[in-house]
Amino acid sequence: MPTNSTTSAAWRRAEARLVAWFAAQERRPAAFQRAAWRAWAEGRNGLIHAPTGTGKTLAAAGGPLIDALLRPQTGLQLIWITPLRSLATDTAQHLTAAVEAMELPWRVLRRTGDSGSAERARLRRGACELLVTTPESLALLLSYPDARERFANLRGIVVDEWHELIGNKRGTLLQLGLARLHRWLPALRTWGLSATLGNLDEALHALAGDGVLIGGTSRKKTHIDTALPDGGERFPWAGHLGLSQLPRVLDAVLAARTSLVFANTRSQAELWHEALASVWPGPPETLALHHGSIDPKLRFATEENLRLGTLRCVVATSSLDLGVDFSSVEQVLQVGSPKSIARLLQRAGRSGHQPGMPSRILCVPTHLLELAEIAAARRALSEDHLEPRHPMRGCLDVLAQHLLTMALGGGFIADDAYSEVTSSLAYAQLPRERFDAVLAYLRTGGTALASYPEYQKLVLTDGRYHVDSGRIARMHRLSIGTITSDGSLQVRYMKGARLGTVEESFLSRLRPGDRFLFAGRNLELVRIRDMTAYVRAAPNRRGGVPRWMGGKLPLSGELSDELRRTLAEGVPRSAEMRTLAPLLAIQRSRSAIPALDETLCERTRTREGDYLFLFPFAGRLAHEGLAAVLAYRLARIHPGDYGYAVNDYGLTLTAARMPPLDAEAMRQLLHPARLRTDILASVNLTELARRQFREIARVAGLVFNGYPAAGKTMRQLQASSGLLFDVLRRHDPTHPLLWQAEREVLDQQLDYTRLRACLLRVARSRLLWREPKRLSPLAFPLWVERLRGGIATDDWKSRVERMRSTLEADADT
Repeated sequence: MPTNSTTSAAWRRAEARLVAWFAAQERRPAAFQRAAWRAWAEGRNGLIHAPTGTGKTLAAAGGPLIDALLRPQTGLQLIWITPLRSLATDTAQHLTAAVEAMELPWRVLRRTGDSGSAERARLRRGACELLVTTPESLALLLSYPDARERFANLRGIVVDEWHELIGNKRGTLLQLGLARLHRWLPALRTWGLSATLGNLDEALHALAGDGVLIGGTSRKKTHIDTALPDGGERFPWAGHLGLSQLPRVLDAVLAARTSLVFANTRSQAELWHEALASVWPGPPETLALHHGSIDPKLRFATEENLRLGTLRCVVATSSLDLGVDFSSVEQVLQVGSPKSIARLLQRAGRSGHQPGMPSRILCVPTHLLELAEIAAARRALSEDHLEPRHPMRGCLDVLAQHLLTMALGGGFIADDAYSEVTSSLAYAQLPRERFDAVLAYLRTGGTALASYPEYQKLVLTDGRYHVDSGRIARMHRLSIGTITSDGSLQVRYMKGARLGTVEESFLSRLRPGDRFLFAGRNLELVRIRDMTAYVRAAPNRRGGVPRWMGGKLPLSGELSDELRRTLAEGVPRSAEMRTLAPLLAIQRSRSAIPALDETLCERTRTREGDYLFLFPFAGRLAHEGLAAVLAYRLARIHPGDYGYAVNDYGLTLTAARMPPLDAEAMRQLLHPARLRTDILASVNLTELARRQFREIARVAGLVFNGYPAAGKTMRQLQASSGLLFDVLRRHDPTHPLLWQAEREVLDQQLDYTRLRACLLRVARSRLLWREPKRLSPLAFPLWVERLRGGIATDDWKSRVERMRSTLEADADT
């Protein structure tokens, strides 16, 4: 904080240089930017929450740059954390421009998993003042013995896109890293940036403690349009990738200078890029594909061409929906429902990425019911409803990884480490006995593994924990981070050019000569050797498209609530709902549309047997757990084989013959009493925990992915983690990582909290019991989902089309 008039005057003179740079660009600093600069001058921490494209980067960077003019120093002064490698490149360029404009002798360096050896060597020599990096790279830097000296001159940390980190283990790892730095540097300033958060106070506290919340201007104007089907046009009732919308998407893309077409999954992005390429009227090099599995060099080339304005269209996933500033982008298209209000706003913000410019997004529904989701998302945005993202609490696998980092980075005393760890919000409620259990695991491996030296990682000398083994140090540094996925293989041409990575589960099903689509190219597999799939270009594609883990985004709770409200309204208020009105009329005539205080349940007899449909609108994950519980409860009163399928709207249970049911019997089946007990009895918790344990074991360092040149296959990782899981369950059932696995199954895979809230809401609502003779429009997508898993693709598609034709014909009579 300026302590006297001389210091205040010096600050104002330095600030004037930054203001002059704004003026040279025909701009003026916004009020929230100046507020952030002054808060930095006062030594405060904080969170800047402002719409995308309004200048949050300069709001956070301005204070440190002005400070550097007043107190020039060499060595690392500022760390800028980004969640994406592509964002790191873009951010480094913008910050370099600001540093040069201020005539500061600062060296800006980017350090991510994609950084080359030269950049890493410069960082080791301390040849930078401003470092742009990721949470994982920061954790790696903290693992070296000279870490404290390396950060000795650090003045502040800025965490960009904090909303993307707060709700996952990457954010937990970052909180622990910040706690370490604050222990070394109590005056260190911490700032976060966010545009899409519904729980700002909690987000601020998790990152910056008792900091200041600085809001930007009123929400940026966002135009949300929808590619509506024409009157009389046959449009899918369920499923599909939306490729029937290709003509509309192409027309929209060609009407703008540059467009981003967002898909929710990498597989969908590959197929949409292929479809656009097949009808692309311009030079092929003006159409590109971008997602996280494509090789970094290819991604960087696409990003650079976007900056230069030489691309007309890029099909992308979330790899481009964070913070990246491409001024050439005029419009954004979203294929399918965004599944989240914040995601829609975030992606829309990629267009008009300049202060004062509106954002524009065209939503492209892939089936009719997505029209309601788009209408609900627009209304939620108009009322400033955004999803909260709560920090994860007490993740023991992340704690184990961080404690090993601390031991490598100078060592620690247990009491000091516990005090430091619990200073973070993520571990504020961590019991000391659980901390000690993790410490014991790192020191001995636990009672079941105490006889194996490779699991004894920590050494205690004179009350201080450290690591003696160079092998353990190397393995840990190669494994730092919390991002886990299926085992991946490199994909490269026979002549050596790399294309990216594809999960082993897909490639293991292919034989030499099989073809597939990847990185926007038709490829033929030649051979797999040394964790690399060698391919050659193919003239066409006869095979499939890789599918990566996490292929289905669940509908957020806030959007689910808004969807229920939108469907319940009798009078259509938007173009989407007017287009959907005929389908909803069929739903009303055949069954019902539940009001906000109602829950709909349908029972229908088909050729496959009895179907029981329930529509809580609680999201895919909660419905997965609820379906298992209902099947278990039904089997107790009427033994039999029950199958089920779920989507974001509801669930269906199937059986050759259902027991006699009515509204009252259904209400008893849905009672929230004994929910946790019935979940544990209805799902194979041991098998689910075994799968979850594999990821936990990798984060906690219990299993090792392998060295870069000789990585382990997924089968090897599954076998080793599965064996360890069985050994621990039998001989060390209180092991902290087993507790973590079971907890994550309930919290993440089954979304227990949301499931319980759903059943409590159902218990208070009126149950609508209907027995339609035909599938209703709400039931049809669940029937399709159930059918999809049981028969071959061609048969499935023909059955779906026949059923839809039957239902449409029935509706017309």
